[in-house]
Amino acid sequence: MNWSIKSAAAGDAADIFRLIHELAEFEHLGHQVELRVETLSEWLASGRVGCLLAELDGERIGFALYYFTYSTFRGKRGIFLEDIFVRPAFRQQGIGREFFRRLAEIARSLDCFRFDWLVLNWNDGGKHFYETVGAGPVQDWTLYRLTGPALEDLRLPRRNPTQM
Repeated sequence: MNWSIKSAAAGDAADIFRLIHELAEFEHLGHQVELRVETLSEWLASGRVGCLLAELDGERIGFALYYFTYSTFRGKRGIFLEDIFVRPAFRQQGIGREFFRRLAEIARSLDCFRFDWLVLNWNDGGKHFYETVGAGPVQDWTLYRLTGPALEDLRLPRRNPTQM
């Protein structure tokens, strides 16, 4: 197969949106997708997120969506890969590996010091692939999250500065 990878632009949002829905179904999370094409297009246009697209004969067959993080200790940016997806029929052809190669190039060119992502615990295929590119799980850290009602209802007692 003669696929290619390009940097996505705001005009690619509808195709990326369709791929995001395919990813959500693969992850059994289709019911959680609230994204709108217009919102994705705005984020891509603003540069707040970046995306690489894999194509074969004009068909969009995969994407890697990323954004930049910042380390207070290092004083440098990092890349966070929010999602990577290659349609099942096109896997095992080097597309995922090329996404990672390109993202590492972006990170190096922008003096980023790390490249992070998450993987679902049940995704053994993903974990195996990530290990083949040299990655490993981060030890001593656990991801915590506030979302939905917990985020809306977070109430911490306010401290009175005069009572310190």
